[in-house]
This record gives sequence, structure tokens and C-alpha cells, in this order.
Amino acid sequence: MNSIKYKDVLYGHREVGDLKELVNSSAELFAGRDAFLVKDSPGGAYRPISYGRLRSDIDGLGTALSERGLLGAKIALIGENRYEWVISYLAVTNGAGVIVPFDRELGAEELAEFMKRIDARTIIYSSKLESLVMQADRLFRLDCLISMDAREHAGRRLSLSALLARGGRLLAAGERAYIDAAVDADALCAILFTSGTMGMPKGVMLSHRNIVANVRNMSKYVDVSGGHTGLSVLPMHHTYEMTCHIMTAIYQGCRVAICEGLKYIVKNMAESKASVMLGVPLIFENMHRKVWRNAESKGKAKAMRRAIAFSKMVNAQNTKLVKRFFKEVHQALGGNILLFISGGAPIDPLVVEDFNAMGLPMIQGYGMTESAPIIAVNKDKYSKPASVGLPMPGTEIRIIDEDENGIGEIICRGESVMLGYYGDPEETARVLVDGWLHTGDFGYFDGDGFLYVTGRKKNIIVTKNGKNVSPEELEYFLCRIPYIAEVVVWGADDGRGGDTVICADIFPDFSYVEEAHGRRLSGDVLKRILKEEIDRVNEKLPGYKRIKRFALRDSEFEKTTVRKIKRHTVVHG
Repeated sequence: MNSIKYKDVLYGHREVGDLKELVNSSAELFAGRDAFLVKDSPGGAYRPISYGRLRSDIDGLGTALSERGLLGAKIALIGENRYEWVISYLAVTNGAGVIVPFDRELGAEELAEFMKRIDARTIIYSSKLESLVMQADRLFRLDCLISMDAREHAGRRLSLSALLARGGRLLAAGERAYIDAAVDADALCAILFTSGTMGMPKGVMLSHRNIVANVRNMSKYVDVSGGHTGLSVLPMHHTYEMTCHIMTAIYQGCRVAICEGLKYIVKNMAESKASVMLGVPLIFENMHRKVWRNAESKGKAKAMRRAIAFSKMVNAQNTKLVKRFFKEVHQALGGNILLFISGGAPIDPLVVEDFNAMGLPMIQGYGMTESAPIIAVNKDKYSKPASVGLPMPGTEIRIIDEDENGIGEIICRGESVMLGYYGDPEETARVLVDGWLHTGDFGYFDGDGFLYVTGRKKNIIVTKNGKNVSPEELEYFLCRIPYIAEVVVWGADDGRGGDTVICADIFPDFSYVEEAHGRRLSGDVLKRILKEEIDRVNEKLPGYKRIKRFALRDSEFEKTTVRKIKRHTVVHG
């Protein structure tokens, strides 16, 4: 844990009531800074875009959309991470419209159905998804299709760049309808569809106040101002990336470099001199694994373990000495990282501990789309590796229906809690009770007020004798076995009318197997090795939590675009 003297420190912040005020005030405050780094072609050099240009592009696009009668409309948005995504999102919301971001991995039928449900008749899209959008248009006829890449208008198919140019001319001529449009901070500004792992995906309704309160309060704990550059890796349709990275960066005056894709993270880190990166556990755990394998291949693993142990013991962590000793690791990660932030799912605390000890500060947070999204987060100067952090300022958290270990459901309330689910008052009433959001997650507080998340309520395995088993806890232990890349734990009836049997589906880390044994092992041999490893894990667990059966798979589990395993798609053997 970092020094206790930072326990009560809060960073300064400014009050902003809505996203328009957030953008406009940042454009004034950071007029001389770059807001974004973008590439005009794959593999090319990064090009800066200033805060002034950001505001003028938002106002120009918004003005052109307003001229076409789209002020207040619901407008869908789909595409890869790019600057045009950001200005589209903000041009819609800042003119009192409603933005509806979609996952680019949706099928055409799903996209059409979602747009029909909310009656969104306009979509802004990337050329990479043109085929998908055209298929959806045939299923649900749209009034307006705006391409991020087309150069000219063609009937109801419009060009984003042409709209930008048109808006710029209108502004120069004195048109002010868009920039003078009043924004109601409490009105709906965004609809975000959940992944729908249990039943029909739900449309989370967020207001300006929900989002800016999250940005403002999170910024009291985590500082990315003062010349930081963040690398945007996670998909922007996800509120974690859009609120916690993009919006927070704009609010604090940070520069954002758009990553070219997961394969290019390290390359883009170095090119952009990124000092901050938000990611999900899978990304950071893969980085951690590669760091150790590189050390082992060079015969440096033993020395690195000693150095990490020493760093942890003396709490050296983010010092020049530590950075000098782990210089090779720092260089492999671009050479400029000052903060890693993990979210979206619990991360192995060992990963956080090791990165901190190597002079690569790392924290984690916790949230959900329904809370715009952050509920709790570690301070960048006061944190605990195994915890998701302290309740975010302005957010109250309670644990209800506690068991004998103090573990119960996490509920919260505050300015960031959603307006409700679109068109679904029954589900809204189920999760929002007297202003409290029932998260469906289990967790507990420690004596210092730090929150720990133990698993999803809907994933809990209940044994015949009433014991609750969190599959996420067991997956955490299993993933520490180097032979395992990914795992899903589940419960099954033993088939004899007895108790529930804990089972695991395992995707082996085949690259590690080959490195460790010099060849790819047969299934029987690998299964025997894994049984020995799992037996060692079981020895540390109470009887009702022990893994009794496991099966190996040849391919990775299906994942969402934010790299979370789709548990509901796993077919159990």
C-alpha cells in the first residue's frame, strides 16, 4: 500500500454542469495544448489536434446537424476508436441530442432491432462497418446515414467531413442556434446498451449530470493533468473508456493518443510517449506474463524476483532507483508509463503488486454502466492492490444481506446513478430501489474503508448444503497456474443426487507449455500436469470450494470487445 500520508488528499477540481460546459471550459483553459494524437494512415506518424480545434469541430458538426433538423434527435454511433467518434458523440450531446453508441461487433439484425427499439433514424458510422450498416438499413429504414469517411453527400447518405465544412461556414456567417442551445443537465443525453449476458440487452439512460459528476469526482482521486498522454485502447462505445479516459482527459487537459489496435499497444505506447493507459485485466495480465517470460528467457527471472521483493519490502516502488533497475521493462512498455488503471473486472493483485514494485504505478477501480460507470476507485497516491478502492466522492456504498463473512450485495447511490432503463420500467424498478442502485455484485469493506468485490450475484454457485461459491475467486487462483491462459468455473449436479460439483473449463497457455517442455504436449500428459497443479490449489481451499472436474479446450473463450469472457456462451461438458 502506498504512503498513508496521502490518505485524505483530494485533487482540485472545477465545477461543470454538463458536457458542453466541460468541453468549452477545457478549450479555454488548455487552449495551447494538444487534445488528441491521431494517425491519418495505418503505421503513419501521430498528428496532434488542439483543444481549440476539438471545440470548433464539435460546434461545426453540431451546427450542421442542427440545420438538418437533428437537434434533440436520437443518433446512433458505430465504428472503431477514432477522433471522429469523439466529436460525433459530443456534437450530438452538446446540442441537447441523445447519442446511442453501439458495439462494432454487433450483427446487422441486432443493430437494426436496437435502433428500432429506441426509434433512432440517423446513424454515424465508419467505412469499415459500411456493409453492416447497409444491411441494418434494409431491415430498419433510416432517414440519414452519415459516413465518417465519405467525401461527398449522396441522397440520404451524408459525409461527416462535408457536414463539418458546412457547419464551419454557418458559424462564420453568424449562425448560433446550436452553440446557444440550452442543455438540461438532468435530461437524457446517452443510451448505452448493456451486453445482455442475462436476457435481452438493456438500454442504460444517462444524463449530462450522471457523466460529468463521474468525471469530476473521479478526478479528485486520480490526476492525469500536467502534460500526461493517455493511450486509448478500449472501445469507445463502452462507458469505461468514454467517461474514464476520453471525458476525464478532456476535463483535466490530458492528451489522448488513439491506439491502432490491441496488437499495436506497445508500439503506440512508444510512438505517443504515453504515460497513462486504461485497460482491462486480460490486457495487463498478458503484459505481466510477457515481462516474466522475457526475464526467464534471458536468465534474469531470479534477480528480478529478488529486486521486486526488496522493492515491496522497503516500499521503494516509484523511485528513480527502481526505475533504473527495471529500465528494460519500462523501455519494453514505451519508456514513459506513470500510471496503469485497470477496470471492467477484478484483476489478480499480484499483477498490481509486481507492476508497482517495478516502478510502474497501477491501481484498479470498480463500476458499471448504470453508474456512468465508476462507483469506487483507488487513489493514485493511496491504494491497495487487492481492493477496487474507496467509494468515489459523491457516491454512497452499502453492503446488504451480509453473510457470516460480511460479504453481501453492493448497492450505491449518487449523482452518477442512471435515469433508468429505456422503455423498461419494471427492470428499472427492480434495480433502482429508493434511489439505491442494486449492482448484483457481492463484496465487502475492510477496516480502512476499501471495497473488495468477490463476484457476480448471478454467477454464484449454491451448493446443496447452502454454501455460496464465487467462481471468480476460484478462477483467480487457477489463473495463477502458468499452464492456464483462461478459465471458467461453474457448478454441476454430481448426477447421483448428491452435492454440487465444482467444475472448470480451461484454455491452456500452449505457448508456455512449449517453452517449459520444448514441445506441445499430448492432451493426456497436459491434463495430468494440470491435475497436479489443481490439486495443489485445492489443498488451500475448503472442501466445498474444491475443483472436482475440469476439461481442456483448444480455443480461447468468446469475449466481448472489452475482452471479458462471455460466460453465457460457454457450453459445459
